[in-house]
Amino acid sequence: METETVLIKGSITLIGAGLAAIGGGIGIGWIGAAAVSGIARQPEAEGTILKSMIIAAALVEAPVFAAIVFCIL
Repeated sequence: METETVLIKGSITLIGAGLAAIGGGIGIGWIGAAAVSGIARQPEAEGTILKSMIIAAALVEAPVFAAIVFCIL
């Protein structure tokens, strides 16, 4: 009975970590798409757009890493 509980907890943990990773991937994909669209419209603003994109991607990725760590613990 105890091993079943541990197995269920482990499965739920992996599902939570997977969902966190999928959410972060979708968010970064949207950020990248918006950056490419912005660069296509205003090529001269490429540097500013890329800097903003990297900062936004980092802000999306930080909670994902935290969620994965919380799921594993």
